[in-house]
Amino acid sequence: MEIPTARVMKENSYRLGFSQVKPYRYYYGAISPLKGLEIAGRITEVTGVPGFDETDGNSYGDYKDKAIDLKYRFLDEGKYTPALAIGFMDPHGTRLYSSQYVAASKQIYPFDFTLGFGNGRFGARPLPEHEDGPGPEIFSNPAEWLRDSQLFWGVQFAPSDRFALMFEYSPIKYHEQTRDPAQPEYFRDPVPSPFNFGMRYRPSTWSEIDMSYQRGRRIGFNFSVGFDIGKPLVPLYDKIYREKPAGETDTLYSRLVRSLHKSGFSDISVFMKDNDLWIEARNDKYLYNTRAIGVVMDILSGLMPQDVRRIHIILRENGIPLTGLTFDRVDLLDLRAGRMTLDEFLRLSESGAAVSDDLAAPGAHRKQYGYGLKPDLQMFINDPSGFFKYRLGVKGWLNYHPWKGSSFVAGVAAYPFNNISTANEPLSIPVRSDLVFYKEEKLSLDRLMFDQTWRFPSDLFGRVSAGLLEIQYAGVDAETAMPVLDGRVLLGLSGSAVKKRRRDNPFRLAGDDAAKVYTTAFFNTRLNIPEMEIALDMKAGRFLAGDRGVRITVSKHINGVTVWAWYSITDTSVFRDDFNRGYHDKGIGVSIPLRLFRGTDSKSVYSYLLSPWTRDAGQDIDHFGSLFDLIGRNTGIFLDKDRKMLYR
Repeated sequence: MEIPTARVMKENSYRLGFSQVKPYRYYYGAISPLKGLEIAGRITEVTGVPGFDETDGNSYGDYKDKAIDLKYRFLDEGKYTPALAIGFMDPHGTRLYSSQYVAASKQIYPFDFTLGFGNGRFGARPLPEHEDGPGPEIFSNPAEWLRDSQLFWGVQFAPSDRFALMFEYSPIKYHEQTRDPAQPEYFRDPVPSPFNFGMRYRPSTWSEIDMSYQRGRRIGFNFSVGFDIGKPLVPLYDKIYREKPAGETDTLYSRLVRSLHKSGFSDISVFMKDNDLWIEARNDKYLYNTRAIGVVMDILSGLMPQDVRRIHIILRENGIPLTGLTFDRVDLLDLRAGRMTLDEFLRLSESGAAVSDDLAAPGAHRKQYGYGLKPDLQMFINDPSGFFKYRLGVKGWLNYHPWKGSSFVAGVAAYPFNNISTANEPLSIPVRSDLVFYKEEKLSLDRLMFDQTWRFPSDLFGRVSAGLLEIQYAGVDAETAMPVLDGRVLLGLSGSAVKKRRRDNPFRLAGDDAAKVYTTAFFNTRLNIPEMEIALDMKAGRFLAGDRGVRITVSKHINGVTVWAWYSITDTSVFRDDFNRGYHDKGIGVSIPLRLFRGTDSKSVYSYLLSPWTRDAGQDIDHFGSLFDLIGRNTGIFLDKDRKMLYR
């Protein structure tokens, strides 16, 4: 109810919920990307307390506070020992509802006991605002943390998985939490009781309803839903084409091409040389290229010339070879017949995109055009003129690929529902703090550009883009990258030179900034840890406003879903305003594959990011593509990780 426990969510799961205990209303979400780790985000609304002075026409409403909470269970529960967890509530920023605590939980069925110790919200005094500094007091000053902390405890009685009764002691001294906006209005005196009572009911495996009686006078309510990350709502089914009896004029190669195309491939080339069969194709359907290779293997099992000795499968993207697998025909037949395990097959195979010089550019079912249309929702939260603003519409794009690695790209967006506006003014170097004015437009030309990608010898990739690169900037963007250590590490360089676009005319540059060129230059690295499905990115160099520093991004891949968070540390002395001085850009993002909802595989992925629009430190342009993402999982280190998708 109010106190934390040492219990954490199941790994690779998430939860969304809403609760209210007057005067607080909570909107929250939580995710567990690693075993024992829980990351939560919440918005606390204080009902009846205005957030801003509304005399100037602002419609912000009640006071709202945003926070990130972390909890890590560092000791699992044993037969005689409790589970132990450490937690950090709102460790950075305003810290209105902040605490650092240690909790222990032990189950003696059907009871579950919790005992903990925490400062701040649970302690003797509230914690001060903390934008920067030495870190949480539990680490930076443990003696002070111990003096300020107070004891909390609770017990849960759960005779079944669906139902539980709860009782807890909460040490929160509401009347002494003077930084809490609710204190002057609602908590001038101590609350009648520190004891809370509640009951929990789970009508299904994914939903939960709680009712409580708290502080001796308030009724509380909570509703939440939880799911496993990346679990398809409809089971996936890969419909592989099975040909009807072929006519006498059909060659084996034409049958192969037809089967590949019907199964989700384009730009297909099939070539035979010295008893080696070469197959090149573009994967149009499967989220994982490993699975796409497995589909080709499955097709080959029934359509293979007798004189083939060795087979080379190569997957391309826009003509660029990305990944492949080479193996002997007899090994595939033994795998198919069950005389060889998949691990044995992979040990005898070679991974990589080695290309035969005799293969011409992909010919059959050439895909020169691409297009798409998707709904788009963008939110603008916590502006003084209104807490929640948005624009809702559609994005469309058209690609033309005249030659290998090339793309002419046009992207437009229309937002018939758009109420975005701001009461804030752009800051001293407005590279992003004026983005909201671009978002006010209901119709925009997001991109009109040319992009060229190359793959050179020694696995070196290059990319250059020029034109209207994004909604706010036009110019040139370039990048190089290469994998090393079989893809364990990616290294690269990137940079851009751009000018700001006008908001009201998509083909002209902004008046005052027409002569100003914004430049970036970065050294990029990525460490892949496929054993944990984690990637650690570091971008170091010059950011868009001229501040120099580093951005660190941590991403976690879970069954096709990718969640990530970033944090920048830059020299903000270039700014003349107090909002950017000392500020660290940060945000979170998630990409969700469409296949979770379709019941069949798809390469389509929808991404959503949450980050400030109103700061300029640690900013970069919005890139059309990233070579790190292009290389992605198309290296040897991921072949073993994804081998279960290779052959079913």
